[in-house]
Amino acid sequence: MNMSAARGVRGTRERLVVIGGDAAGMSAASQARRLKGAEELEIVAFERGHFTSYSACGIPYWVGGDVPDRDQLIARTAEEHRARDIDLRMRTEVTEIDVAGGRVRARDVDSGAESWTSYDKLVIATGARPIRPDMPGADAPGVHGVQTLDDGQALIDTLARTRGRRAVVVGAGYIGVEMAEALINRGYEVTVVNRGSEPMSTLDPDMGRLVHEAMEGLGITMVNDAEVTKILTGEDGRVRAVATEAAEYPADVVVLGIGVRPETTLARAAGLPLGDHGGLLTDLAMRVRGHENIWAGGDCVEVLDLVSGQERHIALGTHANKHGQVIGTNAAGGYATFPGVVGTAVSKVCDLEIARTGLREKDARRAGLQFVTATIESTSRAGYYPSASTMTVKMLAERRTGRLLGVQIVGREGAGKRVDIAAVALTAGMTVEQMVSLDLGYAPPFSPVWDPVLVAARKAAKAVNAPLS
Repeated sequence: MNMSAARGVRGTRERLVVIGGDAAGMSAASQARRLKGAEELEIVAFERGHFTSYSACGIPYWVGGDVPDRDQLIARTAEEHRARDIDLRMRTEVTEIDVAGGRVRARDVDSGAESWTSYDKLVIATGARPIRPDMPGADAPGVHGVQTLDDGQALIDTLARTRGRRAVVVGAGYIGVEMAEALINRGYEVTVVNRGSEPMSTLDPDMGRLVHEAMEGLGITMVNDAEVTKILTGEDGRVRAVATEAAEYPADVVVLGIGVRPETTLARAAGLPLGDHGGLLTDLAMRVRGHENIWAGGDCVEVLDLVSGQERHIALGTHANKHGQVIGTNAAGGYATFPGVVGTAVSKVCDLEIARTGLREKDARRAGLQFVTATIESTSRAGYYPSASTMTVKMLAERRTGRLLGVQIVGREGAGKRVDIAAVALTAGMTVEQMVSLDLGYAPPFSPVWDPVLVAARKAAKAVNAPLS
């Protein structure tokens, strides 16, 4: 059945089909519903899991006990969506997109029953999937990826019934670092095995070294420059150790924190355009390139980096919700755009705050940019004020022009959210010299007279203007 014939069966009412029931998908559905009533627009959404509209970013804090109740991570339940005239079909997985026919095939996860649903407009919000290494033992009981609430519940269930207290985290990016903290909070002896030279590859190695030292100070064993070759199991089939070429690390539970990839299996099979990172390519309106009535958003797409001008894959709920707002507006006949990102992210491990925005040194080199760097140490408050804590700020600026390229911050309380100053400056295309004169709030409980970000900007401005040696 083609799209015009399908619409004839339904009358003049259009049908919007959404694949994926989390941040981007349900934000799109909700925004479209705000703009168009059920008499004009039918909305059908498919979600293969048990939960919808939840904060995946909060899962490590739920696992670690900071968030006591799983339901606190759910922003809106399936019943709440349905009450707003959104036909949300849970535990239903879309298995095929028929672009030419304007329809999707869906399978009931529990019964296996399959059916086709036609669409006039389609939203693809399939998210990302955790990277699982292709090695012996990767699927053994006791080995967990953490991407969905179902994943988080499975890990919590394992922790509850595991007698031993040894945990190995594979990978030291955001997920790995946050899960190391969660397991420390649960009383586990934690080893992090990282193939990079330092943890947090989203930072330059010199800043990652600060994270390394802080993690070891918390009692976490860091193993860098180590590639996991296999996961060893015991006679009962459960995980017992993680092996590298050089050593074995005993484990009663293993958490994979290697990262994620865009989940674009359906899109690839349908012949939709993908970028170098495997994510869907869209225009500024989040419309899939070359397809008038198909949009995509969230962790399954690539986005424009406003600093480098290149496409990137960044899996963050902040972007996903913004994508959904843009998509829902456009799918309902309005107009909105998503211009791009500067790559801002913030995390923590216990009391250590880690933040970055813009380009790392290797990103700038890849983009063909010449740059200077400036690294400073300062404090979160006036040095004489009680509880002032130290932080390190690193700044990159373009040689000759002085344009800000990136900022990284590692420190204690008050360090992480300072990166937002730099994120705004990057978005505005400011130079480091312009940043020096920013009128930031000051009082001894909040900042030194010269905020650490401005101290770094002042040092970077001197480096930009220094004669070439």
